[in-house]
Amino acid sequence: MKKLCTLCALFLVVFFAGCADKEQKQPVPASQAKGGVKFGGILRVNEIDRFKSLMPMAISEQNAYHIASQVYEGLVKYNQFDLSLVPGLAKTWEISKDLREYTFHLRTNAKFHNDSCFKEGIGRYATAGDVLFSFESLCSKNINNSQFDITFKDRVEGANENYEQSGSGKVHSISGVTVMDDSTLKIKLLNPDPTFLNILAMPGCFVFPKEAGLKYGNRMRTKCVGTGPFFVDFISEGKIVELKRNAEYWGKDVHGNQLPYLDGIHWTFVPDKTKEVEQFRDGKLDAIYNIPVDLFHQTLGQLQDKTQSPLNFDIYSSPALSTHFYGMNVQMNPFFSVREIRRAMNLAIDRKKIAEITLKGEGTAAVYGIVPYTKTFEKAGYNYKALRGFNYNPDSARKLLKMSGYPMGQGLPAFNLEINSGGGERNLMVALAVQKMLKDNLGINVNLNVVSWSEHMSNVHSGKSDFFRYAWVSDYPDPESFLTLFYGQHVPDRMEEKSYINVGRFKNVNFDALFLASRLELDKAKRFKLMQQAEQILMDEAAFMPLYYDENMRLVQKNVKNFRENPMGYMDMTYVYFS
Repeated sequence: MKKLCTLCALFLVVFFAGCADKEQKQPVPASQAKGGVKFGGILRVNEIDRFKSLMPMAISEQNAYHIASQVYEGLVKYNQFDLSLVPGLAKTWEISKDLREYTFHLRTNAKFHNDSCFKEGIGRYATAGDVLFSFESLCSKNINNSQFDITFKDRVEGANENYEQSGSGKVHSISGVTVMDDSTLKIKLLNPDPTFLNILAMPGCFVFPKEAGLKYGNRMRTKCVGTGPFFVDFISEGKIVELKRNAEYWGKDVHGNQLPYLDGIHWTFVPDKTKEVEQFRDGKLDAIYNIPVDLFHQTLGQLQDKTQSPLNFDIYSSPALSTHFYGMNVQMNPFFSVREIRRAMNLAIDRKKIAEITLKGEGTAAVYGIVPYTKTFEKAGYNYKALRGFNYNPDSARKLLKMSGYPMGQGLPAFNLEINSGGGERNLMVALAVQKMLKDNLGINVNLNVVSWSEHMSNVHSGKSDFFRYAWVSDYPDPESFLTLFYGQHVPDRMEEKSYINVGRFKNVNFDALFLASRLELDKAKRFKLMQQAEQILMDEAAFMPLYYDENMRLVQKNVKNFRENPMGYMDMTYVYFS
């Protein structure tokens, strides 16, 4: 990553030179607080893609998660800086000796935002009953429910039964979730689960009031009522989301200051990354992230006669828990059901060339698999060195393709690779490189189809795309969050049903057995070894085409404090303030 950092610094010095001379349109907050922080100000940020839904059970993309995380809370949540789990709506909890029963003690001062779903529009205090209702909604059939499979399914007692009975008209409930009183809740698991607290931090486990669920139903995609530090004041879809400070938020900092510090957050949806960067340079945005490589080259030519000046913004970066890959729908395309074809296509791709030349160092070659290299994982027992990935070997690729009955692609129809627009030219640049490598090395023809993000997601989940770009950002800091993408139990019984998690609809009994065993193993070293063995099966079967691992980068104006980057790209604006 040294190459990336050097290039970024060089580019950014030039591109943003003179930024300090621009008029800063952000009003300077005047309210001083204890500990040197300040109250006030509107944080201005942008998302390249429109969100699909802000309904907790339907959140399946990072841009929606960024917004919803400011509005909703779960029983626990992540620390913005180190991703450690911290109390959310639950101030304390106990875990039974057999590690199957969790008792949560809720805050009694966490209040829902004012909304017309309440009597006289005044929000009330959250109770354990609201948590139960939110969990029952999570464990119910709904065409928009993309979170059940990766949260309570096969984990919580009665969750699967509640899901199957939902919509039948019969009275049903989750037997493993019990309300003891207004501020006490018990959750009983089917088996001891070392990642369950992480699961409770996921968006599907966000808590909302029963009144909102009953009044809005699927309209909760934009009708948001939570207990978070900010509430939704205004939404113009595809243009603006305005969040305002929740003056009745329960949180206080170590100095006793009422949180959050900001007056609000102004979210825009400018789809052009170049324009987004220009707005940051002109002081119209307070932070941006994920700078695409094509923007570097637009300005590198200006270096020759420029004098470098000190950066007038802060750069935060971290290795990302994120993997970019191409999925192959083995149910839709009969050619992808042939293992030798999948392996041949993987061996014909030069990932290092893509990372170093196409991406100019913006990412590292995915030489391991779906789980990106992380020192934390390696120290815990995930043996990356033992994994046999796909080294570039066009000779072996051609032999495999010939073995499958299609020497140099003869007899194979053209494959249609679907990618999404947005985020600069990176997606297209990588697709063109892969297209050329498959043609030159195997004689395989690939047609490119570029569609909008929302159309792409719809096509991938519904199985309309058989060869497609995909990227996964970890839901929690654990290899399980990546491997779950290939767990066979996530594949719906019917092709017409949407597959939100296992988008390639891959099934392998040996992988499933190892994955399930790792879910039940409490010894971390043994558990990580089981997951590493499961990933090796994915590589042997060529269940997907890994491309590269990302690095998160965030550019923040100098006067914005406490808004740093982390491997999950997780955002919590509660402690952000203007100096």
